[in-house]
Amino acid sequence: MPELSEVIAALDALWPRERAEQWDAVGTVCGDVGSPGARVERVLFAVDPVQEVADEAVELGAQLLVTHHPLYLRGTTTVAADTFKGRVVHTLIRNGVALHVAHTNADTADPGVSDALAGALDLRVLGPLVPDPSDSAGRRGLGRICELPRPMRLSELAVWAAERLPVTAQGIRAAGEPDRTVRTIAVCGGSGDGLFAEVRAAGVDAYLTADLRHHPASEAREHSPLALLDAAHFATEWPWCEQAAAQLDEISDRHGWDLRTHVSRAVTDPWTAHAASGAASTDSAATPAFPASGRSDSDELTPGAPN
Repeated sequence: MPELSEVIAALDALWPRERAEQWDAVGTVCGDVGSPGARVERVLFAVDPVQEVADEAVELGAQLLVTHHPLYLRGTTTVAADTFKGRVVHTLIRNGVALHVAHTNADTADPGVSDALAGALDLRVLGPLVPDPSDSAGRRGLGRICELPRPMRLSELAVWAAERLPVTAQGIRAAGEPDRTVRTIAVCGGSGDGLFAEVRAAGVDAYLTADLRHHPASEAREHSPLALLDAAHFATEWPWCEQAAAQLDEISDRHGWDLRTHVSRAVTDPWTAHAASGAASTDSAATPAFPASGRSDSDELTPGAPN
C-alpha cells in the first residue's frame, strides 16, 4: 500500500493547489500526511464532506476521503464535535481517515469538472469556455464549449440531460423556445451564472450550468436567444468524482500500488422534494397561471382598499 503522503502528492499533481482561486480552501484538511506509518488502501471520492459521506468512508474502511467541496471554506474558531463540521473532523480523525479537497483547482484542470460533465452528457469538447492564460496548450480553463452528438430541440435536450445526470429533486429547468434547435452548448459544472458574457461571446446555442438566479438568467434571455438549462449543483459536479477516481486508478496501476478507489453515490444535494406548477410544460410555451385569489375577473381594485 502507498503512503498517504505519496497519494496526496499524486492528487496535488493532478490538481495543483496553486491553481485554486485565492478565496478557495483546497488541499489536505485532516490526516497525518507526514507519518510514514500512514498508508492508504481505499480512497472514497464524493462531492460534499458532510456527515453522511464521512460515515460512508468509515464504513468502507477508507483511509482517505477526497471531496470537491471544501469543509471549511471560511475561517472557523472551533472544531468542537457539537458543531456539524467539527463532528465530521472528529469522525474522520478518530477512524484514521484523511480528508483532501480539490475545488476550483479541479474546475479548471485538464481534464476538469466541466470535462466530466460534458462526458456524462455525451458531448464533444471543443475547448475551454474561459481559457487559462497560463496554459500554452489552451486546454485548461473554466467551463467547456461543446457540440451535441446530434441536433436536438431544447425540450429534448432537457430530457437528455435529466436522463444522464444524477437524479435530484430539481431535475433540469430550461429557458427558451422549446422547439429551438441546439447544436452547440457551453457547460460549466457548479454555479455558472457569472459567465454569461463569455457564453454569448462563444456563440453557442445553449448553456447548461447550475444555480441560475432570476435576474442574471432574465437579463441573459433579454440579451440574446441563448437557451438556458439549469441543473442541480450536485448533479453537475458528481461526474467529476468518477473521472477523478479513474485518474487515481491510472496512477495506482502505473506505480504498482495496491489501491482501491470508490465513488460515493450518496445524493448530498440539499433539496429533497419538488412540486411542479400546474401549468408547467416542457413542450410548449405555457401561459402563467396564478392561484385563485377569491376575486372574480370583474372585481376592480379600489384605491385605498385592501388588495
